[in-house]
Amino acid sequence: MNQAITNTLPVTQTLGKFVSTFQWAQASPKVKSLMPVLMIDYFRAASAGQDRPWTNAVTQLYQSHTSNQDASVLYADTKVDVARAAFINGVAAGSLDWDDSHVAAIIHPGVVIWPAALAMAEIVQCTGEELLTAVLVGYETAIRIGMSIQPEHSLRGFQGTPTCGVFGAAAACARLLKLSPEGCSNALGIAATFSCGLSQFFVSGSDIKRFHAGKAAANGVEAALLAHAGLTGPHDAIEGSQGFARAFSDRFDPHVCIANLGIEFPTEWVSLKPHVGSVRMQAAIEAANFLSRAGIKAEDIQSITIGVHGAMMSKLASTKPIDIQQAQLSTPFAVAMAFVMGPSKPSPLALSVDDYESALNMKTVWDLCGRTSCVVDAEVEKCTTSESVSGRVTVHLRDGSSQEYFVVSPKGCPQNPMSTDEVAERFLALSAHMFGEAECKKWLEQAYDIERLKNLSPLFALKK
Repeated sequence: MNQAITNTLPVTQTLGKFVSTFQWAQASPKVKSLMPVLMIDYFRAASAGQDRPWTNAVTQLYQSHTSNQDASVLYADTKVDVARAAFINGVAAGSLDWDDSHVAAIIHPGVVIWPAALAMAEIVQCTGEELLTAVLVGYETAIRIGMSIQPEHSLRGFQGTPTCGVFGAAAACARLLKLSPEGCSNALGIAATFSCGLSQFFVSGSDIKRFHAGKAAANGVEAALLAHAGLTGPHDAIEGSQGFARAFSDRFDPHVCIANLGIEFPTEWVSLKPHVGSVRMQAAIEAANFLSRAGIKAEDIQSITIGVHGAMMSKLASTKPIDIQQAQLSTPFAVAMAFVMGPSKPSPLALSVDDYESALNMKTVWDLCGRTSCVVDAEVEKCTTSESVSGRVTVHLRDGSSQEYFVVSPKGCPQNPMSTDEVAERFLALSAHMFGEAECKKWLEQAYDIERLKNLSPLFALKK
């Protein structure tokens, strides 16, 4: 029986109280130090996506809109309505599959929550600590809801980033609007109705995944604004017999949503990704890069076997991606790229969306991808945790020999995190040529010191 039918725990109201009353001083030292890192990674992803065709399209659509123009489009002089700013900035950051990820919740929280919170922060004129607090309660809300219904939620055809991310965006904005516990619960209740996002793009391609984070960010802003205006949502919108969890999943564990809320922080399990593509592909790309750097050349490979977790077989194992979006979600294609393109790229390897665009026109990548297969690997499944996904790559060479490499904890996961210097270097590598190295370094100083900022205008200082 679906637990949502009989559940009596007041999940929505408990989360609403947490969103309204949690204080920054209650956060763990680890999560406090992590939040500026996550913000910098979000801005990095947004800089990589800010001049893409889809981002330009939505910017042009909304920049001339007659609504209030109070919130900034990142890296531009353009200001638009607060919800539209969240949409545009969410599309910029969330459209490249280069965003932060939470394995257990199966979501990318940052690209929904940061754009919503930053847009609202401009409206309410908050401090850095207030922004960090709002974003943290947003991460906790979205992640916990995701963990309570996954993986069944994804198996039913939903993408957790927008469906669960909207709750995080609504929570962050409700907190910045200083809503009461009841008001925050109403924002979550309204967000439940605004939750949307299907995974058919895994099958049929299209641009739609590029808009999911932005749409969820905008929906979260509007849910909080409606609650601020006095409108209500169901007090049990998440856990009710016809609420979000029952409608969107075949399993629901309400305890995950609220157990040790404000004491334990699953936000600490967030991963950053060295490469464009699913967080579940990172170990395989890293293993392929290791073998390539060890001297194995693409032309010497007869075939490749990738040992993966069983959950990857339905969505991340295609050898025939039909467009760049599907290529970014194909483990065989990414592994082939690492062997063909990796040797000519600087270390550490970082496959970008531009690399994928180039690879789509490279016969050598397609040929090797066609000779690559994914298989369920028992050791990979054993080593995979709620925090990271392992991977094995075995190359079968033309001379009859084989070599393999196993990655337990890929770079960027909680067990093998990026240092603050590495995060800064990633940001500079993408942004310095667009905005100037001196300006970017100045921005980084402000970003790392965000907890003490009384005015957030420095965060919006970088312009094209």
